[in-house]
Amino acid sequence: MDKQRNTLEVTVDKSHIVTIGERLYGESIELIRELINNAYDADAAEVKVTIKDSEIVVEDDGLGMDIEGLKQYFNIGSTLKRDNPKSPKFERDRIGEFGIGKFASLSACSCFELWTKKDDFQANVLFDKEEWSKSKDKWHIPLEIEEIDRRLKNGTRVTLKGLTKKFNIADVERRIIEAVPIKAPNFSVYLNGHKVSARIIPGHKIPFLEGTEYGIIHGEIIISSQMDQDISDAGIECKVKQVTITKDFFDMEKWIKNIARIRGEVNADFLPITSDRTGFIKDTPQYKIFIEVMNRIIERIKPILEELSDYKENKRAKRALTEVLDRVKNALMLNPDFCPEGLMPLGNDVSETGQPGYVQPTKDKAAEEDKKPKAETTQKKKRKRKPKVKRLNPTAVVKKLKLGQQGVSCCIDHLGADSLECYTEGTIVYINRDHPLYKKEVQKKDTFILHIARLLTQEICLMKDPRNPRQAFLRQSRLLRDALVEP
Repeated sequence: MDKQRNTLEVTVDKSHIVTIGERLYGESIELIRELINNAYDADAAEVKVTIKDSEIVVEDDGLGMDIEGLKQYFNIGSTLKRDNPKSPKFERDRIGEFGIGKFASLSACSCFELWTKKDDFQANVLFDKEEWSKSKDKWHIPLEIEEIDRRLKNGTRVTLKGLTKKFNIADVERRIIEAVPIKAPNFSVYLNGHKVSARIIPGHKIPFLEGTEYGIIHGEIIISSQMDQDISDAGIECKVKQVTITKDFFDMEKWIKNIARIRGEVNADFLPITSDRTGFIKDTPQYKIFIEVMNRIIERIKPILEELSDYKENKRAKRALTEVLDRVKNALMLNPDFCPEGLMPLGNDVSETGQPGYVQPTKDKAAEEDKKPKAETTQKKKRKRKPKVKRLNPTAVVKKLKLGQQGVSCCIDHLGADSLECYTEGTIVYINRDHPLYKKEVQKKDTFILHIARLLTQEICLMKDPRNPRQAFLRQSRLLRDALVEP
C-alpha cells in the first residue's frame, strides 16, 4: 500500500503543553475518558477500549478525520467544537473543549499513534515522545497518508504504546461509567470485550425537574435498598452533558445518618466547569442559581428521604419492639409488686379478687366524689399540668405497653450518637437509635430483642423506686429472666 509522507506542525511551546496537560490529566484514567469522549463528539456509535500491559487501544466507528480535521485535532485551543456545539449526525451536545488530552497522554506512554479514515482520506500519525524531546519549539509530527482501503469503515483508532503507568480495569470501568455519556442513545463502550453499562441501583427513586433562566435542572435521588454501602460510591453525581463533574450531598449528611445509601444524579448542562473538568466555576450566577434550586429540592423531599433512610430498620424495630413489650407485659403480670404506680394489672371482676391487681373505685366511692364541691374539683384541675412531650422525628418508632390505667410508651428515635442510651420522661421511655450499642445490636434479631428488653425493664424498674437503683437493677434481672427465658 503506497504511503505519502507529510507532517503536521505544532507551534505551541512544548513546556506549556507538558505543564498544562499533566495538570489537567494528572490521573492516567482521565486520558482514556478523554479519548472516548472525543469519539462520542465524532458521532461514534461504538467505542472499543483494549487495555494490555504494554499498550492501550481506543477504536471507534465515528466520522473519522480528513487532513483539515487532523490539523484541528492537533491544534491547541481550537474553537471548532465551541463554534459547532452539535455533532452533525446524531446532533449530540459535544463534550470536549480544550484539546490537550492527546499531548498529556505522553505522561503515561512513550508513543501516541493515531490512525483515521474519512471517506476518501486515510492516514496515520505518529506522536513519539523521544523525537519530540529532540525538537525545538516547533515540532513537525510525522503524517503518513495511506492508499484508501474501501473495505474499512470510517473511524479513528488511537494506540498508546510503551505504557509507563499501570491501569486497573475496575477503576477504568468505574471512571467510564461516571465520566462518559454511556446512557446516550446510539452509543456503546466496550472495555476488553465487555460492554460497559450504567450501574442499576435498587432502591426508592425520587425524580425532580426544575426550570431556571439558564436552563433545566433535572435528575433523581435514590435511597439504596442495600443497608451496607461503600461511602466512596455515595453522593449525587452532578453532570454536564451527561458527564459527571463532581459529587455532592448538598448538606444531607447533616441530617441523614446512613448517608452511604444516598445515590442519584442531577443534570445541569448550563453550568460552567473548570479547565480540568473536576469542578464548577462557583463564582458565577449559573452556579448560584443551581445551588439555590438544589437546596429547595432537598428541603422539599427531606421528609421523604428521612423516612426512607430508616424504612428497613424501622420494620425490624417494630417487630422487635412488639415482641419485647409482649414479653415484658407477661413478666410484669408475674411480678406485680415490681410495677410502678399506674402500671398495676387491673382486676376485671370480683371473681379475680384472689389475684394481685388494682382495685377499682366502688360506685359508692364514686358517688362521694360527685358530692364534693365544684370549686374544689376546679382547683384540682387547675393544678394539673400537661406533661412535657419531646418533639419526635418523622421516622420515630412508638409503641405502648398497655397495662393498668396509665401504661408506658416506648419510643425509638434519633437522639444523637453522643446522647444517652435511653432515658425516661413521664411515662415515655426513649431509646437512642444513634447510640453505638444500638447500631451494633440491631443487626441481629436475638441480640436486638435482648438490647431493647434490657433498656425497657431498666427504666420501668427505676420508675418504681428511683431512689434505690440497686433494688431496681435486682428487679430488672428478675423481669428479664421471666421475659426472655422460656419456661
